[in-house]
Amino acid sequence: MTVELDGETLAPEDVVAVARDGERVALPDAARERIRESRERVEDVVDSGEAVYGLNTGFGDLVTERIPREDVETLQTNLLRSHAAGAGRECTREEVRAMLVTRVNALAKGYSGIRERVVENLVAFLNEGVHPVVRSRGSLGASGDLAPLAHLALVLLGEGEAHVEPPDGGPASERERVDGASALDAAGVDPVSLAPKEGLALINGTQLTVGIAAMAVVDAERILTAADVAGGLTTEVTMGTTASCDDALQSVRPHEGQATSARNVRAATEGSEIVESHRNCDRVQDAYAIRCLPQVHGAVRDAVAHVREGVETELNSATDNPLVFAADATDPRASGTEHAAVLSGGNFHGAPLAHRLDYLTAAMTDLAAISERRTDRLLNPKLQEDHLPAYLAADPGLESGYMIGQYTSAALVNECRSLGRAATDNTPVSGGQEDHVSMSAGAAMHAQTAVENAATVVGVELLCGAQALEYVDDDLSPGAGTGAAVDAVREVAPALDEDRQLSPEMDDAGTLVRAGLLAESVRDAVDGELA
Repeated sequence: MTVELDGETLAPEDVVAVARDGERVALPDAARERIRESRERVEDVVDSGEAVYGLNTGFGDLVTERIPREDVETLQTNLLRSHAAGAGRECTREEVRAMLVTRVNALAKGYSGIRERVVENLVAFLNEGVHPVVRSRGSLGASGDLAPLAHLALVLLGEGEAHVEPPDGGPASERERVDGASALDAAGVDPVSLAPKEGLALINGTQLTVGIAAMAVVDAERILTAADVAGGLTTEVTMGTTASCDDALQSVRPHEGQATSARNVRAATEGSEIVESHRNCDRVQDAYAIRCLPQVHGAVRDAVAHVREGVETELNSATDNPLVFAADATDPRASGTEHAAVLSGGNFHGAPLAHRLDYLTAAMTDLAAISERRTDRLLNPKLQEDHLPAYLAADPGLESGYMIGQYTSAALVNECRSLGRAATDNTPVSGGQEDHVSMSAGAAMHAQTAVENAATVVGVELLCGAQALEYVDDDLSPGAGTGAAVDAVREVAPALDEDRQLSPEMDDAGTLVRAGLLAESVRDAVDGELA
């Protein structure tokens, strides 16, 4: 598979394919032509001698400083060097690849004025497994993700550092950390001398934010489906009812996400003899964590859909400043010449993503919270059904069963609750010229953490649900979907017949959830009737 970067059609799933799975990328001819035309316009403006931000002026608060023609190339090089001032942990391999693929796609739109050769070198980084060392902290989300992208771009000059993949797809342990010059050799490209505008074109964008956001939204959707199945399994093994997922209830409050989650629970538990075994029991309704699953999971679904919409737009947007247009495509007030127009604006501002990502953090926190409450109902001797032993231990007292698994879920939910307010903060910088920033990169990292934590929490619920099924009458079978979920869990975690270390199987269960593997297993079992 090769992902074509045309500036128009990149989807979150494509980012995942390139960032995590190592798929190759290519620039189609139409994108190349747009890039060349945009560069010609920049050259026309440079030759005119007109003062244009980022071409022949200083940056930020230094915008009034005019740069002589003989220094404009040095200006761009200095920009990369000075802005490579990040801190904190290094970005992961997948985060760096996500930044690369999303930056190339933004440049492919043809409004950034960069040379085709420079974009081709970024493509070579992806295809040859050259991943610049990028420090993760330092972006304010305006003007874009400056510091992280500067670290990314510095390797184009033969500076900075990079991790190089082993040839022929060798093991990760053979990845080599090299200097920028050696990284270029590994990519099979020569160092570039930046031309006017190119430094800005490389670092003035939202690609750390949107790269993380794209992966987070794909993960969140997979986790949601697994959470619906986990909730269905918990409903079964606690002798609950699926009546609260009846379509009639959802139809009179027609939120799309609510209806989808309810359908998923019905599909997963279809044919459950456990549910049928107590249809006429005295308990007429369940606790909120079970009964209100469609409403809570559905609200999270709607939030994730809103985030996806913003991410899909941002992936295919030009997000640097200034942007270069044909002269007849803009207002006459634009800078430029009779052939080219240069517009300064704020497309680098991360607010459209920052607010959505804070929303995603809040939503995934709530999903984790309700899942943790269902886990507690499976374990807590004061709440669980009579057929379940305390903490699902084979010998309660001598053994603790899944007791501490719930502790971990509670800790992860607490961590999520401490996140998610990045976009409400603001710190003016650059002498007050950049007086309102988005903090979108911080919002992305918060959302990433909330998504990862939610996957683990839902994984713990599935482990406990599968263990609880061990104590249900063998003559009663679960639904086809929930049964498939238990089978998937049992591939990574055998039944708990005595205490053992739980962390490895909690990790594996979380991977089943986050990678979509559990949802795939259930979907196959219910003939695709699972969103």
